[in-house]
Amino acid sequence: MAGVGNTGDRLAWVDIAKGICILLVVMMHSVIGTGEAMGGEGFLHPVVAFAKPFRIPDFFLLSGLFVGRVIDRDWRLFSDRRVVHFAYFYLLWLVIQSVAKYGKIVGDAGPAAFAAHLAHALIEPYSSLWFIYLLAVFSVVTKALRRVPGGVLLAGAALLQIADIHSESTLIEEFCARYVYFVAGYLFAGRIFALADAARRRVPLALCGLGAWAVLEGWLALTPSGLPDHPTLASLPLVSLALGGAGALAIVVAAALVGRAGGPVAGAVRTCGQRSIVIYLAFSLPMAATREILVRTGAITDIGLASLTVMAMAVILPLVLERLVRGTALDLLFVRPRRFRLAGSGPKPSPALQAT
Repeated sequence: MAGVGNTGDRLAWVDIAKGICILLVVMMHSVIGTGEAMGGEGFLHPVVAFAKPFRIPDFFLLSGLFVGRVIDRDWRLFSDRRVVHFAYFYLLWLVIQSVAKYGKIVGDAGPAAFAAHLAHALIEPYSSLWFIYLLAVFSVVTKALRRVPGGVLLAGAALLQIADIHSESTLIEEFCARYVYFVAGYLFAGRIFALADAARRRVPLALCGLGAWAVLEGWLALTPSGLPDHPTLASLPLVSLALGGAGALAIVVAAALVGRAGGPVAGAVRTCGQRSIVIYLAFSLPMAATREILVRTGAITDIGLASLTVMAMAVILPLVLERLVRGTALDLLFVRPRRFRLAGSGPKPSPALQAT
């Protein structure tokens, strides 16, 4: 892949940033699950700990970047693009993942328990699909509050994050913890794009900034806080907010530099970013299957290498599946069919991979 600066594709960094984020998310699930299954830690565990403060904040910041382009449109069109779209994939993959885990979900209770599980998942996000659920919720809330001054909206969202609210509801807890980053992406989209452009123009300065951030991030993310509810300094109120924002911007800068450099690595990461929702929807099943095979067979005894193998399969197999079903009846797994669109909502929507 040619350097982005040479092709004029200045927005390639957005896909690369999404690619970095989805790889970090899959890594987290793969590494933690494999470590627990094998009873230890490997060389990727410190990487997961390092990325924890900014991994999800950056994903939501990137998801908020383009909301401003549609937020003033009528509710019908907005809902089709930002609510029905995510709802379709959430519900579809809720059923797929739940069927795959049917025995674990219902035990000896039978179909009634399964129906109750699905009903509960309508109001309480299920498993890793909570991110898709929250994207729709964040979009609706932001449009409903679009007349609120930006500073007030951002301050309110920041206060929710600083309050460090803990709840038995994933929806409430994650909304309070993550909404500020989505709002920041929405409000500061222009400045974020300007930051990426500046990083591409001033590479030495950008690299120095990334180096300084990495040192501070590593120290705070890996140093115990001494408090039972906050395992590291990075998890402390205010500190977590600052690190989430700083880390999200660091990924923006890093993605801009990777895009400028080009090459096969940049191309591969960009591909993952373009299909980030495809990977997010489908990674859990191959991840669990690969982990189970490795644990049962003992084919790989090193926890770090086993975690890396699980991660690789969790990324590659969804991409393979998406390619195999493309243009077939099964492409509804990743492309919302026309019958699930609101009438008159515009041209045929992009696949899920372009949704965020």
